[in-house]
Amino acid sequence: MNREKIQVTRSSMPSFEEYCAEIKELWDSRWLTNMGAKHRQLQEELEKYWGVPHVTLYANGHLGLENIITAMQLPRGSEVITSPFTFASTTHAIVRCGLTPVFCDINPVDYTIDTTKIEALITKKTSAIVPVHVYGNLCDVEEIKRIADRHKLKVIYDAAHSFGVTYKGVSSACFGDASMFSFHATKVFHTIEGGAVCYSDDKLVSLCDAYKNFGIQSQEDVNYIGGNAKMNEFQAAMGLCNLRHLKDEIAKRKRVCERYRERLSSTTGIILNQPQPDVISNYAYFPAVFDGYKYTRDEICDRLLAQGITARKYFYPSINTTTAYKDYPTAGGERTPIATRIAERVLTLPLYADLALEDVDRICELILK
Repeated sequence: MNREKIQVTRSSMPSFEEYCAEIKELWDSRWLTNMGAKHRQLQEELEKYWGVPHVTLYANGHLGLENIITAMQLPRGSEVITSPFTFASTTHAIVRCGLTPVFCDINPVDYTIDTTKIEALITKKTSAIVPVHVYGNLCDVEEIKRIADRHKLKVIYDAAHSFGVTYKGVSSACFGDASMFSFHATKVFHTIEGGAVCYSDDKLVSLCDAYKNFGIQSQEDVNYIGGNAKMNEFQAAMGLCNLRHLKDEIAKRKRVCERYRERLSSTTGIILNQPQPDVISNYAYFPAVFDGYKYTRDEICDRLLAQGITARKYFYPSINTTTAYKDYPTAGGERTPIATRIAERVLTLPLYADLALEDVDRICELILK
């Protein structure tokens, strides 16, 4: 029997009719980019949804992270403590802004930055911490704030995985000096491509708007050396549609995750993330760590692929073990052994809102048999 291939993720979309209705007025206004009506509406709705004073929208999350680092005017050449267990974008943004990443190991429970190891890495050159929320798991935001306040450091969260996640009823967007979100097509909430940065400092608004628009603040002058990172109106329209369906999207993803957990949680050698206290997840990803199981992570990945099922080694490799960062401080897997170990054993299983439970069962049977 021919079965449809199962990808590791699949973009959720509104109905064709709903999206067409949302973009219809663009044919009348012909205002397709440069912070038009849809852009402004999405920005306002996200500020309400997150409960934050300011949201700046971007063409993608990476440019958002670069821009907020630039707007905060961290001293060039200073050090930024961050996690090696992340997508390359996080570290690239730090380096492209003229800063030096210092890699801190992760904890073995939720794979976020190990707060007990941060202070040992702080030097006179340290200007900020860039922690990463992972798979919908939140960092220890309270301890990170205590450390940052004690050492007078900025905190910029890579919150790409945490749209819709709350801690003690507070949105993940509210922690740190700023939080960056990715709205890539594969995320829980997307704008096809896109991203946003949330922050509370009023002075950053004009800076962020300028840096994403070639450094221009008026028609009479170019104030900063900026780039082009603007979200267009079609992206914003997709975001407006998807925001309406977000609650249902997360509920469907939760159902898939619960089925995986039901089938795999009691198996020796397969380690699953446990729900975090006081955290409401968005069920962004379903990572399984194969450590001491009868098959390795790579064997499981190949077995699934042979059946038309794509899983992802995510995050792999650990960023500080890659060629690009071999000469940076704390590079090398031996310096961050937990991140290295998890990266070599983790597999994110297929997860999206419309994944049938029968397919989840088939995936689990292939893993377990």
